[in-house]
Amino acid sequence: MSIKNDQWIVRMSKEQGMIEPFEAAQMREGIVSFGVSSYGYDMRVSDEYKIFTNVNSTVVDPKRFDSSNFVEVKAKEILVPPNSFALARSVEYFRIPRQVLAICLGKSTYARCGIICNVTPFEPEWEGHVTIEISNTTPLPAKIYSNEGICQVLFFESDEACRVSYKDRQGKYQGQTGITLPKL
Repeated sequence: MSIKNDQWIVRMSKEQGMIEPFEAAQMREGIVSFGVSSYGYDMRVSDEYKIFTNVNSTVVDPKRFDSSNFVEVKAKEILVPPNSFALARSVEYFRIPRQVLAICLGKSTYARCGIICNVTPFEPEWEGHVTIEISNTTPLPAKIYSNEGICQVLFFESDEACRVSYKDRQGKYQGQTGITLPKL
């Protein structure tokens, strides 16, 4: 398995639509960077959010998730409450090739502010908008900027295709287009 560089990412995005919309250069001036980097792609967070609130005093249960625990917001920037989190989605739509696994990590600009981004791996042949969990680990509100970088995606290509892909298994998050809540 090998990590893929910027030239591979550009080629795969142009030839196979791996990332749409695609930014072939890293945009940085006055914003949290996004676009192709040396060995990855810095994806953007859209302007759609679900901000967690505890107004219902419920338990967070992945088997019986209560969507009323979120306030939906569409904005150029948001504040994530102290010691809380928000869900968002990527601007980019990803189509992962069968021989590829992608790992997503939070950007250092946000991490240095106590903001942690969590995204599960993009399995072979998964496609969709990425649902991003943004945690504010600080005792203060944390600002997130829409349409700017939020996470870096690293692509790893195997020497051979997997036996069963996410698409083959008919994964429950296949083709998601919005912020997708937990499913069983």
